[in-house]
Amino acid sequence: MRLLIAGGGGFRVPLIYRALVSGRFAGLVTGLVLHDVDPARLKAVTAVLHSMPAGPGARVPVNATTDLPQALAGAGMVFAAIRPGGTAGRVADEKVAQELGLLGQETTGAGGISYALRTIPHMLNLARLMKEHCPDAWLINFTNPAGMVTEALLPVLGRKVLGICDSAGGLVQRAARAAGVPLPEGRLDGVGYYGLNHLGWLYRLESGGRDLLARLLADPVALASFEEGRIFPQPFLAGLGALPNEYLYYYYRQDAAREAMRAMARTRGETIHSQQEELYPRLAAAGAGAFRLWEEARRSREEGYLAEARTQGEERDEADLAGGGYERVALAAMRALSGAGDTQLILNTRNSPAPGADAAPGPTRARPTAPEPAIPGLPADAVVEVPCTVTADGALPLPQQAPPEPQLGLLRQVKEVERLTVRAAVEGDRDAALAAFAGHPLVASEELAQALLEGYEREFPALRDLWGPAEP
Repeated sequence: MRLLIAGGGGFRVPLIYRALVSGRFAGLVTGLVLHDVDPARLKAVTAVLHSMPAGPGARVPVNATTDLPQALAGAGMVFAAIRPGGTAGRVADEKVAQELGLLGQETTGAGGISYALRTIPHMLNLARLMKEHCPDAWLINFTNPAGMVTEALLPVLGRKVLGICDSAGGLVQRAARAAGVPLPEGRLDGVGYYGLNHLGWLYRLESGGRDLLARLLADPVALASFEEGRIFPQPFLAGLGALPNEYLYYYYRQDAAREAMRAMARTRGETIHSQQEELYPRLAAAGAGAFRLWEEARRSREEGYLAEARTQGEERDEADLAGGGYERVALAAMRALSGAGDTQLILNTRNSPAPGADAAPGPTRARPTAPEPAIPGLPADAVVEVPCTVTADGALPLPQQAPPEPQLGLLRQVKEVERLTVRAAVEGDRDAALAAFAGHPLVASEELAQALLEGYEREFPALRDLWGPAEP
């Protein structure tokens, strides 16, 4: 099978390649194609791959190109991890919000809406080209904000698109280790998790028919052994009765997060932008040393993740740094989709599979009934983040417990924001974009929404083109 990575000049691509040539994923693909709009980034990443130490598996042939239709031809699987505007765009996403006194974060709140508005049109173009050049291929979407992007692609690709993120799966693995019940590979039996991308909760963790989560939440020592257990106070977690995804720090401790970010000399986006501006030319010229340079930069980048949630001087430990990784989630999904065996993963997919989507046509076939939504209380056609069983036919979301209030209320509010954002990007509806900003719980102001959108339009002139010509 031929794998295409759209966004092939991305910093994480070597992680995918390393997993492809080692362990259980070795032999899954016969060729890897990297596509990017920036030939310099392709040259740098290719240098890293060529200098990577040989693993136990066979090396995979790599081709790089800036021609997207050519890259798509013959692909059996497409990974998408694009960032329109590059890391400079991320800086603007964060700074426009921060300068208005709001949280400046790339996927959560105002920055996430901006990121989605300028990214969804590019991803729709990719999806339409896939229908033309590789209609049988699956799209595994890494592109953030993963939930919104995946929802925008469903009308084009249907069940052939899945969204992935490693934060939910990493939370589950870390919590299971802390509770003393490491999970078997590819199984989520006994795990209860519901949410949207970067907005979810682990609410059940069973072993041998016993739910161990309450015991974990009551144990300050065990909670202190992993990141999510440290960034939220133990009494708060015990009262909540669930473990929040790390991104809920921005909701539950909004003021602390905002002030910690404002106190930093540089935003997270500025730090990464500076690092990559300096790193990529060095990678391209480093020859045999390119992989070593990249690995050092990767470690530095991971250690700085979510720094605003940690006390001064506190460092991430090995368990926090080893969350499972985007690459292993994506390759596990690819392996199952290619027919090599079922697996269970937390993915972004439709809350309820479309009724009869895979049924053979026939005049006597009874109209199928829609399955119950995996998350009761959210629309059946909404993209949610839940445990799924992945087979060669796609991802089947597993039924979850109905979220209690206020979790369900927050999910509904943010899902409405996501849908308004998708409508704005797909239909060029500026009013929908304004409503999305105003409706987000981390903005909650029509006046701020207007200032945000005007700020992002100044930073990204293509947004004004998205709305079409102004009315006379």
